[in-house]
Amino acid sequence: MKHFTANVTVTLRSSILDVQGKTVEHALHSLHMPALSDVRIGKHIQLTVTAPDADTAREEVDDACKKLLTNPVMEDYSIYLTEVVAAEKA
Repeated sequence: MKHFTANVTVTLRSSILDVQGKTVEHALHSLHMPALSDVRIGKHIQLTVTAPDADTAREEVDDACKKLLTNPVMEDYSIYLTEVVAAEKA
């Protein structure tokens, strides 16, 4: 079995007002940073997955996102998966 690190980024859907993001955007503008806009606040989830291959690992994480980690009515998510390679002993 292989080990993978899954990084999941969760954000509110673009059609839903992100009140936190708007608050941060207004604060940035009041700090004279008008070039920064369209701020969206989300959450980051990191998981270790044990699976025979990357496709199976991604399916496991996707299933967890749909069932527990996200609210599919209000949130979108993306998964970034990397294989953990054990360091070889010299």
